[in-house]
Amino acid sequence: MQASRRFLLAAIGSTFCMGAFAQAWPSKAIRVVVPFPPGGGTDIIARETTQKVAAATGWTFVIDNKPGAGGNLGVDAVAKAPADGYTIVLGQTSNIAINPSLYTKLPYDPQKDLVPIVLIANAPLVMVTGTNSPLKTLSDAVNAAKAKPGQVNFASPGNGTVAHLTGEKFQKTAGIRFTHVPYKGANQALTDVISGQVQLYVSSVPSVLQQIRTGKLRALAVTSDKRVDDLPQTPTVGEAGYKGFDAVTWFGFLAPAGTPKDVVAKLNAEFNKALQQPELKKRLGDEGADPLGGTPEQFAQVIRDDIARWGKIVKESGVHVD
Repeated sequence: MQASRRFLLAAIGSTFCMGAFAQAWPSKAIRVVVPFPPGGGTDIIARETTQKVAAATGWTFVIDNKPGAGGNLGVDAVAKAPADGYTIVLGQTSNIAINPSLYTKLPYDPQKDLVPIVLIANAPLVMVTGTNSPLKTLSDAVNAAKAKPGQVNFASPGNGTVAHLTGEKFQKTAGIRFTHVPYKGANQALTDVISGQVQLYVSSVPSVLQQIRTGKLRALAVTSDKRVDDLPQTPTVGEAGYKGFDAVTWFGFLAPAGTPKDVVAKLNAEFNKALQQPELKKRLGDEGADPLGGTPEQFAQVIRDDIARWGKIVKESGVHVD
């Protein structure tokens, strides 16, 4: 009886302590790992959203840029961090949904080692060509590829990126074959597509928007299932004849597996409130992103679905990273 009583008291004490922890949280700064360098889209989204939450709650967020290995270094650091609610990461499609299939050895399992907090936003890509290119529409690019298989080039910021795999997905959908030209980032790729060294480039919208507006690039199609506000005259891939095509990159906060559910719920609630603010919606829109939000469970479903979807595309493309 005494043993049973001690067990019951211990259980009650444990429950009380967990509840007290959740009520006291946060009692110090929350570290936000951004697995890419400062100044990029992921970094801006992390800073803008956490600043809004900080202003509303008084919480302190500290951004920790930890780039490397396609985002894997930063995500892995959070996967291995204490599950106390004081370390989170802004993950995205590449390092959460694509890299598990792309990398031969990934140091973390996004579904086992991390817990979703909230899906912040998603962003479409756009297919562009130089304004001097004879390719005026997406159909022109498809017809050129059919006439000369493999002789139409398409550039991306790198092997295994969302842009690369979106291009692979489109080729599969259209039944054509481009030649992929991977670059180490966007700058040289932009130079070469503007000059005509490569015919096509798949990119995030913000990375090429200025060049489109100044007439250096021509937008052929956006990859989302709806048009982009900044490119209202540019059709979607679906409108260009490939119904149902939808490829976007998303951004969402995650924490180490085992983080208290009450803490995850608090973070989720505050981020959802912030995403309703017109100022934040506009700021994310300036980065080519659509605000989302939702529950941790909904974000978990997105991750499951996209790991399967992008994994299939990775396998079909034959690309992998050791």
